Amino acid sequence: MIHRAEYLSDEEWQRFLAFSQGLETPCLVVSLHAIRRNYLRLRDSFPYAQIYYAVKANPQKEVVSLLAELGANFDIASRYELDGVLALGVPPDRVSYGNTIKKAQDVAYFYEQGVRMFATDSKDDLKNIAAHAPSSRIYVRILVENTSSADWPLSRKFGCHPDMAYDLLVMARDCGLTPYGISFHVGSQQRDIGQWNDALAKTKYLFSSLEEEENIRLTMINMGGGFPAPYIQPANDLSEYASEIYRYLSDDFGDAIPHIVLEPGRSLVGDSGVLVSEVVLVSRKNNTALNRWVYLDTGKFNGLIETLDESIKYPVLTDKDAAGGKEAEVILAGPTCDSADILYERYKYRLPVDLKIGDRIYFLSAGAYTATYASVGFNGFPPLKTYTMQ
Repeated sequence: MIHRAEYLSDEEWQRFLAFSQGLETPCLVVSLHAIRRNYLRLRDSFPYAQIYYAVKANPQKEVVSLLAELGANFDIASRYELDGVLALGVPPDRVSYGNTIKKAQDVAYFYEQGVRMFATDSKDDLKNIAAHAPSSRIYVRILVENTSSADWPLSRKFGCHPDMAYDLLVMARDCGLTPYGISFHVGSQQRDIGQWNDALAKTKYLFSSLEEEENIRLTMINMGGGFPAPYIQPANDLSEYASEIYRYLSDDFGDAIPHIVLEPGRSLVGDSGVLVSEVVLVSRKNNTALNRWVYLDTGKFNGLIETLDESIKYPVLTDKDAAGGKEAEVILAGPTCDSADILYERYKYRLPVDLKIGDRIYFLSAGAYTATYASVGFNGFPPLKTYTMQ
């Protein structure tokens, strides 16, 4: 049984229930209070770092505006995200173009808007930056391969081997760009803090060898995101991440720790959201089947894509949990005419045996990568509606 109090206090839960009572499902309700709390905690845990919020996690105007007010910078993945952030009054010097996969015209667009910090991990991309964003600061993303301990790994597609990173930073200097630093991402929802140690060791090697051999002095380390939100699988407290990472930095750099950038997404907004769904159908595949199939009005294509391969396991509650009745294992699935739209089949959630059509199901810690992932009209279902509460 999932204990709601481990994720939301009584006061938070009652405020959410009062706010969401009349809303049509499916929908996402996001608490700005929770985001403010998470931002201040992260800032206080890493007082030496700049926070660049990963806008892709939740690009709601209210979320971006709050974080801008609190002093956050922003990691941007596309020109469309850039337009949204700039429209809210965020100056371009608080923006980084962190996507290593981008068109030349998008590089030019960011530069025209005033952005001067770009990520890269390939020669052709670097050539585009040199041609369309002259004199900009460049940081190279290195490949982090051992990310199996992350619920949502980010290896293989992004980053390059340290030897190539070395060559790219030399090339950046020779092209008139400013070699600025190294970035890495150890995987989203990373529960092995030691992964930061391995990545920082590679980073230290690059800092030292580039200065000794090429007289290139890097000044920034972008440690990406990876800090966890509270899902079913436990993770260490943020304070443990903070103390261990600071120890790794001190071991490698002593008193001369470079400028540190963090790019949190999930850890800032994950536990701020509750996705409200409704039971559409409860059925069994035969008369003697042990497990019920519970079909919801939301699924993989309506905001829960991170249940792919059952990677992210959200805490799930129902309207009937408070009654304390009997529970049994279920298979959870979405409403679309796609056989891939099964949320959890191997991992068995236990839900009340008297669950029926029309009952509400609540996915906790659903503030990140839900509404922003939802399809625009698969099977005709509209995008997931999102509401914010203070």
